[in-house]
Amino acid sequence: MVTLFIYLGVALIALFGGYFFRRYIAERKIQDAEAKAKVILEQAAKEAQDKRREAELESKDLLYKMRQEFERQTQDRRQEIGGLEKRLTQKEENIDRRLDLLEKKEKEFELRQENIKKQEEALKAKDNQLLALIAEEKERLQKISSLSADEAKQILLNRLNEELNSEKAVFIKRQEDEVRNTADKKSREIISLAIQRCAVEHTVESTISVVNLPNDEMKGRVIGREGRNIRALEMATGVDVIIDDTPEAVTLSCFDTVRREIARLSLEKLIADGRIHPGRIEEVVEKVKKEMEEKIREEGERAVFDVGITSLHPEIVKLIGRLKYRTSFGQNALQHSKEVAFLLGVMASELGLDFKVARRAGLLHDIGKAVDHQIEGTHAKIGADLAKKYNESIDVIGAIEAHHEEAEPKSFYAVLAVAADAISASRPGARRETLETYIKRLEKLESIANVFKGVEKSYAIQAGREIRVIVQPERISDPDAVALARDIRKKIEEGMEYPGQIKVTVIRETRAIEYAK
Repeated sequence: MVTLFIYLGVALIALFGGYFFRRYIAERKIQDAEAKAKVILEQAAKEAQDKRREAELESKDLLYKMRQEFERQTQDRRQEIGGLEKRLTQKEENIDRRLDLLEKKEKEFELRQENIKKQEEALKAKDNQLLALIAEEKERLQKISSLSADEAKQILLNRLNEELNSEKAVFIKRQEDEVRNTADKKSREIISLAIQRCAVEHTVESTISVVNLPNDEMKGRVIGREGRNIRALEMATGVDVIIDDTPEAVTLSCFDTVRREIARLSLEKLIADGRIHPGRIEEVVEKVKKEMEEKIREEGERAVFDVGITSLHPEIVKLIGRLKYRTSFGQNALQHSKEVAFLLGVMASELGLDFKVARRAGLLHDIGKAVDHQIEGTHAKIGADLAKKYNESIDVIGAIEAHHEEAEPKSFYAVLAVAADAISASRPGARRETLETYIKRLEKLESIANVFKGVEKSYAIQAGREIRVIVQPERISDPDAVALARDIRKKIEEGMEYPGQIKVTVIRETRAIEYAK
């Protein structure tokens, strides 16, 4: 019985002890959970504060970038507005000049009208004098002559006709000289004004491009194992890649400037990237070719904008852009076309023609050079066909076709195109010749003059723009010298091709020498 009570006591103690122990454990867990929850809440608050700070920093950074972009756009807009203001100022100055020229022309026209009225009055006075003289002559003849009235009348009319013919010849000759002098002076003024108002760069074109390398070790990577990289680049671009002893440089040689430019840009991209192998070379070259097409289009659009013409066919714009990579005797074809457009516009304005049509004809006059390697025929004929294909006006087509006098000029624009093209091509520094070609041209010029009889010596001067011929005075007279200059001029026109004109000067000198002793 006692044992039973003992067991019961132990069981109760164990029961109450377990209860209190579990309660203690539960309270401890609750305290731990509360502590963990507090830590978690503190961490969450800290993370929220960190995220708030990050969001503030990101918003500030975004605000700074937006402010920079706005300032950049504002600066670009200011520059664009400044350019527009400058162009407007230039246009206002051009308008003022034109108004001054119109006022001068009106004054000249009024003076000419007054001169014509005076001449008409003088002619009427002469007619009255002639009628009076005829009446006096009739009376005198009837009194002192035994001739009949009809015979006397016939003699008088013959005499008057002779006098009138003589006076008419003198008057016509005077008027022709006056018109010729005025026309020459006016044409010189127009051409000089056009040249003065057109300032462009001198030629700097060449047939090679040089790519700078960061170091000489890069040459080996460009060449590749057994030259495979350089062969892949030449095959992909069609240019000659020359690697010589020049430090930190690779030379690209090709007469096709488009292919040479593609090769240059591709090689620069490969060097910057560092991955140079045949597969990468082909990939970069194809990418640069696409970029080059876009660049050509942009160059065409820029040229059209600079010249100030509109409504050009997109294909024509692309062809204009290709002219940037075409040269003629070292002169950039696009710069030459823009120069001719400006010259044509100035001369057309001075003559009262449509300067927009003139500028359009000037910009497109060499458009055939953009495709003359792919199509048979002269670039003037090719250009005229292209202009006709893309619905250009008759004046523009005629100017393109006739600017090298391969066709008969059919409008004033065609005549002006010939003059503007010659001015642009023949100005000093416009085109470059090799020394050998230059010397051969001078020697040929002198040899043409030396074949004529009586020529003692000849000298080509002013870079071949003038030849002075010294003749033997005992064999060539003064009239013969005039004829000799004309013959040499014809021989040069038949046997040589040259830009601009060549002046032929024949010098005949007779010296009388005595010595006083």
